[in-house]
Amino acid sequence: MNKITQIFTILILINGFFACQTSPNWNETVDNIYIDWELKTNFTAEEGQFEAVFGIENQSNHLLGEKDWALFFSMSPRGIVSTENADITHINGDWYKITPIKGFSLAPGERIEIPYVGIEGVIKETDAPMGMYFVFYEEDGESEEIVAVNNVEVKPFVEDQQRLRGTMDKESPYSAESQYDSNSQLVKLENEDLMPIIPTPFQVKKGEGDFIIEETITIGFEKGLSNEAEYLMDKLSELTGEKFSIEEVSGIHAGIALKLEDIQVNGKSEEAYQLLIDQTGVTISGSDPAGVFYGLQSLLALLGNEAYLNQKLPLTLPYISIADAPRFGFRSLHMDVARNFQSKETIKKTLDIMSHYKLNHFLFYTTEDEGWRVEIPGLPELTEVGAQREHTQSMDDPVVHPGYGSGPFAYEEGKNGSGFYTREEFVDILEYAKARHITVIPVLNFPGHARAAIKSMEKRYLRLMEEGKKEEAEAYRLVDPEDQSEYMSAQSFKDNVVNVASASTYDFYLKVVDELAKMYEDAGLELRKMHSGGDEVAEGAWTASPQAKKLLESLPEISDPKNLQTYFFSTLLDKLADRDLEMHVWEEMVLLKDESGVYKPNPDFAGKNVVPYIWNNMFDYPDLGYQLANMGYEVVLCNVSNFYFDLAYSNDPEEPGLYWAGFVNTKNAWAFAPYDWFKTTYKTSMGEVIDREKDFKDMVRIDPAAKNNIIGLEAQLWTETVKGPEMAEYYMFPKMLGFAESAWAAERDWEKESDLKKMDQKITKGWNEFANRVGQTAFPKLKWWNGGINYRVAPPGAKIVDGKLHANVNFPGLEIRYTTDGTEPTIASNTYTGPIEINEEVKLKVFDNTGKSSRSIVVAPKVWELRESK
Repeated sequence: MNKITQIFTILILINGFFACQTSPNWNETVDNIYIDWELKTNFTAEEGQFEAVFGIENQSNHLLGEKDWALFFSMSPRGIVSTENADITHINGDWYKITPIKGFSLAPGERIEIPYVGIEGVIKETDAPMGMYFVFYEEDGESEEIVAVNNVEVKPFVEDQQRLRGTMDKESPYSAESQYDSNSQLVKLENEDLMPIIPTPFQVKKGEGDFIIEETITIGFEKGLSNEAEYLMDKLSELTGEKFSIEEVSGIHAGIALKLEDIQVNGKSEEAYQLLIDQTGVTISGSDPAGVFYGLQSLLALLGNEAYLNQKLPLTLPYISIADAPRFGFRSLHMDVARNFQSKETIKKTLDIMSHYKLNHFLFYTTEDEGWRVEIPGLPELTEVGAQREHTQSMDDPVVHPGYGSGPFAYEEGKNGSGFYTREEFVDILEYAKARHITVIPVLNFPGHARAAIKSMEKRYLRLMEEGKKEEAEAYRLVDPEDQSEYMSAQSFKDNVVNVASASTYDFYLKVVDELAKMYEDAGLELRKMHSGGDEVAEGAWTASPQAKKLLESLPEISDPKNLQTYFFSTLLDKLADRDLEMHVWEEMVLLKDESGVYKPNPDFAGKNVVPYIWNNMFDYPDLGYQLANMGYEVVLCNVSNFYFDLAYSNDPEEPGLYWAGFVNTKNAWAFAPYDWFKTTYKTSMGEVIDREKDFKDMVRIDPAAKNNIIGLEAQLWTETVKGPEMAEYYMFPKMLGFAESAWAAERDWEKESDLKKMDQKITKGWNEFANRVGQTAFPKLKWWNGGINYRVAPPGAKIVDGKLHANVNFPGLEIRYTTDGTEPTIASNTYTGPIEINEEVKLKVFDNTGKSSRSIVVAPKVWELRESK
């Protein structure tokens, strides 16, 4: 080897050595990058905008330059108006990215701020960016490495300009003082005067004496009631740790006897029951097995706090006679598992506690833009693609991209974006619901909200095309590949509407329905009710689709592409005719757009087994539900200002949830007049007080003859902000108790009052009684049920008057504990019993009689300051 060759070889080795030394370790780099996000203000020069800032601090050894990286994140969807120092781009849905601009440089040890302006006020920590991750690119632009960000801080919302949505927000800023005022009309009642059964039975007669349940007691049941007897046996055994025997008997009184009889209560002969407890024992007679089952639930409620706190024999039941039946035959909970997944165990736990509060339908929202959650034989891509969220280079790829903080990796531990139910798991859920007299209604939401299905079928199309199977590939395709339509859905998706002009779309729908029907058959059921969604189809869909254009040319009666939704549903109904399905839909599916662009009720589907769900009681057409009922539709009321459990309990920034339609607490769910909901709609979505007589004066009212067309009520749990089972339970409880009362209990006296001032006074009295029942009788049972429900205990209200601290609770019967040494209050801390002199900082927390507590608040006397404790 000559000298020149030796030198050249050495130089190559040296260069390679230094190249290896300078090649960054991206995981180590990101571990040393710290990101914070701060909302600056919602009070901007232009109303309806907000200012926020990302801070990025680089403590790594690697320079972040003007190219080759991007920072992706999810954020409650909002348009971006302007940015500084870097670009913030909305990609699709709630998926965004930050990319460097020319000249960008963040050297080791430096910090940079990226201010931006967005649309719509932000007042919740759950609105903040989440699921952040870096993607580092190679020279050719291909992804090189994806690294999740762990060092993220959301700065607290402390100023009014952060806690209100701008000048249009008429709510008071959240504070302990505002909560004190809200609780001020509540008075504690004596526990022995409170009915422990929620929802309230139709007729109750109390006796004198108690019946004692010992281990030797037998549960006797008539033929056809073995399911109910086994359920009660299991609950009593779970509660006491003892075994109980059951026996099929006929005409023989057992300690607890379950019977079927010809019963009618309040004119109702379905789901009715009579419960009698006296010296001879317990008799539950039902008009049907469901009625007996609901009698069991009332029996379990009558056991009272001692049973659920002590969990041992003997159990004591008061002598009592109850006759009861539901106000509405349709009492439903909706749960969305597409936005954020919930396990089979969580679903079963929810079904069981639902049944205790006598709900009998479950709208199982397993398909949405962000996820497909049920295995469908023959269409594996629906779960291989649609059931998982992960990073992808383009929103056009056949992938469901990250959302709601799911991050870049499918099935990452601790995330909630990926998951599905196998066919066997779905059948298991159906069987479990059946045993609790709950009808599970599956959803296939078309034509909008269909992105997960669309992306899954595109993956299937590409696979089969590669295999040379063109005809098979096109069989279930859901898009027009030449569609150039531009639109933005309510959740900011640009590609979530199916092609209604293709036979393959309908074939797909029928395939899914038929596979679901087989699962129901395996569970010993018939698929009789199906929900087809139909909400929020974006303006602009189908406007640049060649296939849609051709279809419209053959349908001269349809002048607006938006009304292709009606064509879709009409065609779907025709194709489903021989499957004998009752089709449930959101209200938008039965609307038509007239020549002036106004949506009006479409009479074409009335009387055709189509049941619209009415959510809108606040916006464009707050009387729409009554219009549809008067037209002959059977309707389900889902009023957003009363029954949307995903709306936050309050405008406290730390309280999770949405607020696009205001805030919903337990009282909102309880104070609902189904035949005149204008009376119980108090505020606009921005907190402005509604003049209920003036503002609703011209609204359509329910015709007396059409009242029976309101078949029931439904509460909704959408899950954009719900992460995991504990959050789901927190959002639902105790709101579900107020909802159950509205759905089951007989018409309240205040509903009949036409004088609004007198009605509100009666509501105040009625709510005080119900709130006492929640606080004093409901929580111990919830703490025990199926291992415990994570119900919400609200922080105390607090107010300083003349140097004294006054405090209260939102459910009378709960206790306030406090400390003055800076430590967190415990169940052993001082009990607040009345106003106290305040000379030093006081920390307060609410406890129920199980020991479960709220967050704490801090009262600082020097500046008369009240604030949430961190």
